[in-house]
Amino acid sequence: MVEHPAENAPRHTGTSTGAGADNGPDADERFHALLRSLRVWDCELPAVDPDPAHAPADPLPFFRQWLREAAEAGVPEPHTMTLATADASGDPNVRTLMLHDADERGWHFATHRGSRKGRELATRPRAALGFYWAGLGRQVRVRGRVTEAGPEESAADLHRRSTGALAAALVGRQSEVLASYADLERASEAAWDRARQEPDAPVPSWTLYVLRPDEVEFFQGDARRRHVRINYRREGAIWARELLWP
Repeated sequence: MVEHPAENAPRHTGTSTGAGADNGPDADERFHALLRSLRVWDCELPAVDPDPAHAPADPLPFFRQWLREAAEAGVPEPHTMTLATADASGDPNVRTLMLHDADERGWHFATHRGSRKGRELATRPRAALGFYWAGLGRQVRVRGRVTEAGPEESAADLHRRSTGALAAALVGRQSEVLASYADLERASEAAWDRARQEPDAPVPSWTLYVLRPDEVEFFQGDARRRHVRINYRREGAIWARELLWP
């Protein structure tokens, strides 16, 4: 849940006293003061009908509506999301990446099969996604089972993207230890050259994943902390809708 700071908290002015502000005997106190001065939802927030019975029967059109409204409101990169996975021992990992699609099958994202998240999904094929649109005080949580799309669909997903995305995929080796930044520069330069000359260059490790949701929650923040949380739970072929305490 996103917390709203005290209404009388001082505003952060955006000024800094340099690197020394993060060190020294008073560093902890200054950092704590900074955190308490930062504000969220310092704007008028939209309202949402709190009656789950009035929400769409399926979470997909609701999600598409909220993402579109975030884009129309000028929220930066509204298609970015956090992806949470866990390794074989259950230790969690989280990172930010882009949503590639959301349809009747589920929420789509992609990565190298040999990356850390790819390896974790191979071991534990369940994940959670989080979207946060600060300018609207909204977030959406999605969790469920993850499956791999086929190689043809994965390749088509990659080749619909930008030259830079293809170059990054051609570099590969995601999450491996990098000996020096110069090694990355050389590999990236070669990958960019190939991506420009060969826009359909194959990247066999590139994999499109689809998260089929078991649960989707829509959170609308309220400055008086009367947040609206509409939760969808899959029950067979239908979705149960419920209102949660904030």
